[in-house]
Amino acid sequence: MSTAPDPEPRAPKPALVFDDPLDQQSSDDTDRGWGERSDTGGGAADLKRFLDEKPPHHL
Repeated sequence: MSTAPDPEPRAPKPALVFDDPLDQQSSDDTDRGWGERSDTGGGAADLKRFLDEKPPHHL
């Protein structure tokens, strides 16, 4: 007779999916996040956005 404890059941492994990844819409396929501006914040938010998006050669 064995005195070792029974091994705990393992979680099932995720199934492999062989779908074509190009058939799915990615976040780049939408216009969300491309130049959208919130209407809140006023001048301080505009200045922060300007400083955040300024190219390095404009320092």
